[in-house]
Amino acid sequence: MNFESRVLPELKSALAQFPGFQLEANLEGSRSMLSGPPIEASEHVSTTSRMIRGGAGEMLVKIYEPANRTDAKLPAMLWTHGGGYVLGHPDMDDVLCERFVQAAHCVVVSVDYRRAPEHPYPAAIEDCYAGLVWMTDEAESLGIDVDRVAIAGASGGGGLTAALALMARDKGGPALIFQMPLYPMIDNRNTTASSYEITADNATWNRTNNVEAWQMYLGAGVEDHELSPYAVPSKADSLAGLPPTYTCVGQLDLFRDETIEYVTRLAQAGVDVEFQLYPGCFHCFEVFVPEAEVSQRASQNYVDAMARALNP
Repeated sequence: MNFESRVLPELKSALAQFPGFQLEANLEGSRSMLSGPPIEASEHVSTTSRMIRGGAGEMLVKIYEPANRTDAKLPAMLWTHGGGYVLGHPDMDDVLCERFVQAAHCVVVSVDYRRAPEHPYPAAIEDCYAGLVWMTDEAESLGIDVDRVAIAGASGGGGLTAALALMARDKGGPALIFQMPLYPMIDNRNTTASSYEITADNATWNRTNNVEAWQMYLGAGVEDHELSPYAVPSKADSLAGLPPTYTCVGQLDLFRDETIEYVTRLAQAGVDVEFQLYPGCFHCFEVFVPEAEVSQRASQNYVDAMARALNP
């Protein structure tokens, strides 16, 4: 059975309309595919934008918080958008960040990290770490409870989340109580069965996309043995000491096998981990077809997981 024949019927319409990303041939065109029309902001969430010090110079962050909040300190979550390290912008996740705020009654800080190939590794992870440090350093002005801080992201943002958890562990802070790297991009080797399985041109992320994006992110001439786990989280020698984790992936996602391996290693390292595998679902299915029943179930599952973690 080929890729398309295995996709759930309720998700197939998106594939028929999706032209596929062309990263090397048309990077700017691929980037524009992720910038949809402006959304109507929720009246229950207040959103502000600020410039802070990133890994090298100024960086935009978007801050989402309950519109009717009191003086009580709230839990906080750092969000890293997806896009294979080369695409995406915080604006595309406004609706999701608002959902997190309302479900978990928390503050969400979304970072506009630098993207490859203009800014290869370590630019993105340095920006994410700078955003996490800023968020916790500004806990008083942001009204944040530093004892309830989590990190989350999807796809390339999920890879940055996994890398950020390792970095925070190794640097001795900021302290995290939870991480949520959703269908994360964490292995540059492209040797898993699922990385060979997902090759269709209209797949929302295929083998060609993944090979090109990793090359853009890591730069030319880098030997595999030289790569840091902060660049490629699957290379981490140990996952012990990481925070409790939630993740999910579609069975027809190129990242299926590296996600399953990551979940297995977390469990073996004594890290509490919750994992969902969705049959018939491709990469970012809940983003591409948000009205589908499986999409609503999947996104509600991870929003609820974050709400539980931040409000123990």
